[in-house]
Amino acid sequence: MDEIDLRIIEQLLKDGRKSYREIARELGLSATTVHNRVKRLQAEGVIKGFAPIMDHSRLGFDLTALILLQAEGAHLVEVEEEVAKLKEACAVYDVTGEFDVAVVARFKSREALNRFIKRILKMPFVKRTSTSMVLNVVKEDFRPPLP
Repeated sequence: MDEIDLRIIEQLLKDGRKSYREIARELGLSATTVHNRVKRLQAEGVIKGFAPIMDHSRLGFDLTALILLQAEGAHLVEVEEEVAKLKEACAVYDVTGEFDVAVVARFKSREALNRFIKRILKMPFVKRTSTSMVLNVVKEDFRPPLP
């Protein structure tokens, strides 16, 4: 990946709907060059897809929770895969420290969060959980910081 690839990615991160022609014009490239590079970046798995950035609260998901899990070591991957299948889970991380798994999940109500946690606690090999509810989002931007 070179400087041109990074500049194309930066343009797509700013506005994923921007046409290859617009990107080419802004970067002083041909539209064909931009098209070919984006296709290559997709084939290499650098670009996994294109999706809108949603305001979850406008969709009714006003509650975000960080749920930490302790799992039996030999079954950690199993637990992570099961949790990742749950539609409320936005992110599932394998972490270090006292807990083994960190989950970011969104809900429409406290009752939905309660059901989610109870579903996790019923999973085999989950020892315990610790849940924190997000009170205020100060920053939420999962786009990578490009040089």
